[in-house]
Amino acid sequence: MKVFIETYGCTFNQADSEIMAGILNANSIDIVDNQEEADAIIVNTCYVKLPTESKVINRIKKLQNEFPDKEIIVAGCMVEVDPKKLDAIGPNCSWIGPHQLNKTADVVKSAIAGEVSREFGFSDEPKVCVPKIRQDPYVHVIQICEGCLGACSYCCTRFARGHLNSYPIADIVKEAKQAIEDGCVEIELTAQDTSAFGKDTGEKLSDLIKEVASLDGDFKVRVGMMHPKNIGNDLENLIDAFKMEKVYNFIHLPIQSGSDAVLKHMRRNHTVEDYKKIVYRFKEEIPNLTLATDIIIGYPTETEEDFLMTADLIEEIKFNLIHLSKYQHREGASSSNLSNIPFEDMKRRSKILSDIKFGIIEEENKCLKSQELNALVVGEGSKGGFIAKTDSYIPVVVQDVELGEFIKVHIDETTGTYLIGHKV
Repeated sequence: MKVFIETYGCTFNQADSEIMAGILNANSIDIVDNQEEADAIIVNTCYVKLPTESKVINRIKKLQNEFPDKEIIVAGCMVEVDPKKLDAIGPNCSWIGPHQLNKTADVVKSAIAGEVSREFGFSDEPKVCVPKIRQDPYVHVIQICEGCLGACSYCCTRFARGHLNSYPIADIVKEAKQAIEDGCVEIELTAQDTSAFGKDTGEKLSDLIKEVASLDGDFKVRVGMMHPKNIGNDLENLIDAFKMEKVYNFIHLPIQSGSDAVLKHMRRNHTVEDYKKIVYRFKEEIPNLTLATDIIIGYPTETEEDFLMTADLIEEIKFNLIHLSKYQHREGASSSNLSNIPFEDMKRRSKILSDIKFGIIEEENKCLKSQELNALVVGEGSKGGFIAKTDSYIPVVVQDVELGEFIKVHIDETTGTYLIGHKV
């Protein structure tokens, strides 16, 4: 039996695919790199945004038409969020819900035998210290917990991922240690919300980071998205953790809106002032911090005044990386009952924030020209060369280096999205 896996979405989904591949391999089912060779194709879906939903739906339809002799198996968030639509577009597709990865081999075997097999529903099955096949031999993604504590009005992912389920620090450290021994140079700690880690078990994200970063070996630790409301009284300990030499000086802290009124309607459970206190404490202690955030443009209750508050906040804080998303209704989300703002307003606001975003990032990057920075080579460039990440997780295009290599890089040129340099 041969299986091809294609993955959409976040690092958590990527790690789910690595687990499915590991389980299949442990059951003597081959993972192939070419869908033409496969007996079954697993599509690991993302459903967080409407464009991604459309993309995976079109892909599932296309695969059924293109490969009528192959079994199409759908995994990921769509299975839990929108089963009715999934059944309508793929009545003969088997399913693997995001909480049922341990049954991957059973579903594949049943599907290839001609039976439609659908495993879904919630469980607390662990996703740490389980079989995995890495997509990247140098980067190891560890899911530290699944689910979240939030009830954000615009989100459908929480319906797929469920309640918070944190995994023990000891198990996470054990997996990280093995990955480093296997030659990995980057450990990514990922979750729907890493700052929620341990809220259900009494452990702390700061302690987890410190233990992983204290392991022997040459590697860097990247910490995934943190919800501001869950940082709480662990802020100072988190800052200490991020100051450790092996931890990237990078935080992903979504704000979503610069208006307290909109944040309240979004059910974010934090204010703009709460957010600023966290950011300024981090920046005070880690001056070279790279700060990434998410902004939703045109939330249904967003007035022009609310929008201008968001624009002002971006100008004030000067984020290094901003993920801008136009608001769109999502299946099951309470905000989907509200009327959208006019499309022209959405388009105009998006253009304004995009211009502000690129102006800030371009100016911030210009300050790095002619500097010599530490960097880790983590991937191949799409247009040649290699991509290295600085200690602040800023991408640098370099030549004549090797994957997994720690280098000193001289910054020759800067752009609005990345740096260009050479190995010193």
